Amino acid sequence: MPETFDLKVIEKRMDGAIASLKTEFSGLRTGRASIHLLDTISVMAYGTPTPINQVASVSAADARMLSVSVWDKSVVGAVDRAIREAPLGLNPITDGQTLRIPIPPLSEERRKDLQKLAGQFAESARVAVRNVRRDGMELIKRLEKANEMSEDQAKGRSNDVQKVTDQHIKMIDELLKHKAEEIMQV
Repeated sequence: MPETFDLKVIEKRMDGAIASLKTEFSGLRTGRASIHLLDTISVMAYGTPTPINQVASVSAADARMLSVSVWDKSVVGAVDRAIREAPLGLNPITDGQTLRIPIPPLSEERRKDLQKLAGQFAESARVAVRNVRRDGMELIKRLEKANEMSEDQAKGRSNDVQKVTDQHIKMIDELLKHKAEEIMQV
């Protein structure tokens, strides 16, 4: 099957990098209770690592408290352990099959650490977008070399790929700016 150039495929792959960044950002603690705070936690349940949302329901009782209702009593200890061991600095309080998780206010030092971590996540997303750009540019060069695309078409498509790349890098920068502001709010 001959290779073909499709800008939508490139855009979709770049959108995937942004979706991944949003998921990573949702796991960063900002001092307020968010049900997405625990999304990245896996629980050793039934002998396999399982996402926390598959063994319990998470809700925000108020701005400073999360509530985790575990469905199976035999997994409560594993959920408690997974939350404590996660690098979020949370200490759940077990109450039967429900875990209450107070969200302590963040210190200035911890806020700066979280900002750095957010910056690292954003840089990883930028690298992913640039890798997709590189793949697209290499495909254009291969198609041009195989005489399946003229030089003018190749230049136009290269410009299109660069525009899409610039748009996605700008989105990543905006997401980082928003997350940094959210982290630094008291």
